Amino acid sequence: MQEKTLKALKWIVEILDRHEVPYRIGGGFAAHAYGAVRPINDIDITFPGKYFSIIIPEVTDYVTYQFEHYKDEKWDCNGLTLEYGGQEIDMTDIDTLKMSNKEKTEWLQTKDNFRKYPNIVTEVGRVRISLIDPRDLAAYKKHLDGDHQIVDINAVEEYIKKNNIH
Repeated sequence: MQEKTLKALKWIVEILDRHEVPYRIGGGFAAHAYGAVRPINDIDITFPGKYFSIIIPEVTDYVTYQFEHYKDEKWDCNGLTLEYGGQEIDMTDIDTLKMSNKEKTEWLQTKDNFRKYPNIVTEVGRVRISLIDPRDLAAYKKHLDGDHQIVDINAVEEYIKKNNIH
């Protein structure tokens, strides 16, 4: 993992922990934590929308995409994007997060999964973090396109199997 990624992770997690924000890290970063070996592009973090008003004043100097509603053919959510030390961090409101299925025929609500499983707390580069449950990660990545998603899915499913997670 690149040094810039670890520094950005430490910075943002310290802010989230200081304000007791219940968050989950997902995406390629979580897949990496579960064993995927591809490079990490960004750090994807979801948490309830009510915490954005607390977090934004502390991160405002690093905002590259202001907190607002975003919708394209794949995602429909509120969120913002930060850049810290050259590392992109995407922060999304779990209360509004929807993604389309692979066929782009229906929207899938992800809010319930955030509360379905207990926190998966692990340590990455001496930083304690909360990850999306591997079952949820594999499930939502199956709705995304790209060879890198297959790499992530295979690694996460191997982690699930190896750790006897049901």
